[in-house]
Amino acid sequence: MGKNIIEKILAGHLVFGNLAPGAEIGIRIDQTLTQDATGTMAYLQFEAMNVPKVKTELSVSYIDHNTIQIGFENADDHRYLQSVAQKFGVVFSRAGNGICHQVHLERFGKPGKTLIGSDSHTPTCGALGMIAIGAGGMDVALAMAGEPFYLTCPSVIKINLNGNLKPWVSAKDVILKVLEIFTTKGNVGTIFEYGGEGIASISVPERATITNMGAECGVTTSVFPSDNVTRLFLRSQQREIDFIEVKADDDAVYSKIVNIDLSQLESLAAKPHSPDNIGTVRSMKSIPVNQVCLGSCTNSSYKDLVTVAKILKGKVAHPDISFILAPGSRQVLDNLARDGYLADLIASGARLMENACGFCIGNSQSPKSGAVSLRTSNRNFPGRSGTMDADVYLVSPETAAAAVITGRFTDPRDLKMEYPQIPMPQKLIIDDNMIIRPDYTQRNIEIHRGPNIGAPPVNVALPDTISGQATIKVGDKITTDHIIPAGARMKYRSNIPKYSEFVFENVDASFARRAMTLKDAGRHNIIVAGLSYGQGSSREHAAICPMYLGVRAVLVKSLERIHAANLINFGILPLTFLNEHDYDAIDQGDDLEIAGARTAILEGKNLMVKNKTKGTSFPVGCALSSRQKQIILAGGALNVRSHT
Repeated sequence: MGKNIIEKILAGHLVFGNLAPGAEIGIRIDQTLTQDATGTMAYLQFEAMNVPKVKTELSVSYIDHNTIQIGFENADDHRYLQSVAQKFGVVFSRAGNGICHQVHLERFGKPGKTLIGSDSHTPTCGALGMIAIGAGGMDVALAMAGEPFYLTCPSVIKINLNGNLKPWVSAKDVILKVLEIFTTKGNVGTIFEYGGEGIASISVPERATITNMGAECGVTTSVFPSDNVTRLFLRSQQREIDFIEVKADDDAVYSKIVNIDLSQLESLAAKPHSPDNIGTVRSMKSIPVNQVCLGSCTNSSYKDLVTVAKILKGKVAHPDISFILAPGSRQVLDNLARDGYLADLIASGARLMENACGFCIGNSQSPKSGAVSLRTSNRNFPGRSGTMDADVYLVSPETAAAAVITGRFTDPRDLKMEYPQIPMPQKLIIDDNMIIRPDYTQRNIEIHRGPNIGAPPVNVALPDTISGQATIKVGDKITTDHIIPAGARMKYRSNIPKYSEFVFENVDASFARRAMTLKDAGRHNIIVAGLSYGQGSSREHAAICPMYLGVRAVLVKSLERIHAANLINFGILPLTFLNEHDYDAIDQGDDLEIAGARTAILEGKNLMVKNKTKGTSFPVGCALSSRQKQIILAGGALNVRSHT
């Protein structure tokens, strides 16, 4: 029986366990990436491990999230990251060089390799035929220290892309169709592997759009074969030497096969407020639009932006439209300028932003109150744009360009113009001057620490009895943005006591105060939630900050993969309802007690939750591997590491 791509790469990197779907495995990690929003804490954790140099083949630290420097905090963190990179042997991509996923795709990703990154959209590099996985900063720090990365051995779903896309339909519409099929929940423990004859006509940047937004489905990652399309992309990047063929055997086996006929797709949009709320652009019925944001790690490649430049050439943005342009990398910007397309975009009214995450994470270009904003980014959770009552739609570059012209939702096919065909350039301007490589001749490198930077907080061992309160009860599809906001608040990422003041700020602004009051009284906080808790960003602060506030357990209907791992890494017990009706029977503020927790965890038994307010009890599940039990009982991964 043949192997699929995932089995082949995992088998070559397996250091623990067996490749049986559902079992815990550990794999060797070749590359890591961090970005400044999550990287500061990751490197603080790495420092705490007392490892002299990173042990991966390559680790890269990117400055791309918090490039708006209002106050000293972001600039201080960037200086810290640069000095840490020099001290520990990490490549450093300076602010302005571009978004981590776009730059890593261009300059560092290699077929057949493994990559984990402290950003949930790390699967972007699956477009190159590598296993690229988003993870919490602690897991990235451990990988840099030479530890395996542990995950549930995935089942593999094959998605065959057949036929060819029609004009005006693009890769963004493909992944929106995948989201319509699979939704954002119920896909934990799976990987998408793409195939079919249609992939031969899809370039690596287009593949990257598809693998990037696979993260919204909750899958571990998404992977394309490494084929001649990959070779041509690497050749354009002057690194064809990195090419190897990676493909599935003809008789490879999959848990499921889904076929998508590319020729039947039309322009789609993800409606507010979830990436899986899919409708056709034509069904939007000319909704007036206030803002169009073009770029982000999902759709900011040379091909994406040239397509829009050609559509807009000789036209000016509609008077009602604020048109934002954020190229994905300095390389993209340089090549747009060389070929004249940047001038065309600026002439059309585009407001040129930094080559950074910017509008996607809500730390710039927030729309006006009640606005309709069309964005080529990957998430439209409530408030993520920085404006709580804005309606954000996720669309293709083609649909975005049509709205720039008309001022309203417009199917790009209705523009009555010839669709621009953009071949991938055979040769690109390559300039790595904004990438700083470690100088191993330097000695006694001083690490710069601003006043906003503190030591990573450490939890205490799990008590045998968790006794406290259901401090908050929330519903389904609570994202890490709900738990700990991004945007302007993210400048406190290195200052956990301060950042913790904003936990659940946009859901229940009094939560942090209530939680700290209970903690100070010697009691525990318990979060109660519904399905798919912890969607979205890999931001481990969504676990660290609740831990700092005294949260000892989360009680949910289901958890998403990265957040579940982060909870365990910081000693928060992840519990699931065995009967979903028990969720309905809990009210916020109920006194809850979980006795004999340590014994039950060690013995692999269900735990009993006593609702002292209601006078009821019910069992909950706690599925942990032997390794995870050790971490939970110790109070977190740093505690385990300090005793090994």
